[in-house]
Amino acid sequence: MKNKYALIGEKLGHSYSPTIHNMIFEKFEIDGEYSLLEVARNNLTEVVKKLREEELLGINITIPYKTYILEYLDEISEKAKKIGAVNTVISKDGKLIGYNTDYYGFKMIISKLKLEVKNKKNFICGSGGSARAVIKCLEDLGGENYLVTRDTKKAKINFQNFQNLNIISYNELQSISEKNLIVNCTPCGMYPNIECSILKKEEKKEYCAGIDLIYNPQKTRFLDGFEVGENGLLMLVGQAIKAEEIWQKRELSEDDTLEIYKKIKELIYKN
Repeated sequence: MKNKYALIGEKLGHSYSPTIHNMIFEKFEIDGEYSLLEVARNNLTEVVKKLREEELLGINITIPYKTYILEYLDEISEKAKKIGAVNTVISKDGKLIGYNTDYYGFKMIISKLKLEVKNKKNFICGSGGSARAVIKCLEDLGGENYLVTRDTKKAKINFQNFQNLNIISYNELQSISEKNLIVNCTPCGMYPNIECSILKKEEKKEYCAGIDLIYNPQKTRFLDGFEVGENGLLMLVGQAIKAEEIWQKRELSEDDTLEIYKKIKELIYKN
């Protein structure tokens, strides 16, 4: 009998997550099945029931349920508690435990680019669940971090658990000097709205690097103009691998991780 896992979200469209997880199943030599489940907000309890009965052994969570899922969990990892969002759940004897693997996926991008963020001004644009993981990662790395959002009042309430996080508007962003890294955690620029960018091209010269969590298209309008930049594909692969490591209680080697990343990159971008 196959070990069943799934990605849940409100609208999933086309996702490469099953392909990534199938590659990991192959590496772990596991008879696994990973499916996509579009779920309405009022049907979340049905997914929880499947987990408790171990019809599903684990799930990944995407927009907009990374915070909604918290109320259904029996236990949350310390890292996920501090982030305030969960994107991975494991069912352990009917007990549901939540983790955040976006954190590790984003950290892989920082490592790949060899970015220095400690004591430097880093800017996170967007206020969703993924932004929370990015903020926590940069906080742990010692950055001086700024959340950039249209609704600063709401963000000051929702993000009060983060230490020394500056919350500013897009207008206030313009007046800050010595900018280091800027991260786009908004859907602006995602296919099919590929002309959208949260920054003008001339503004990008003020930053040392830019990261866009979007991976379709490969080079977003936001990334165009940065000398050092990366899209979100490595984060997608990295968080999936960390989720599988939690589910399977095994670790994938760095070589296997890079091999999966390269295969997915070739598959999506044909390069």
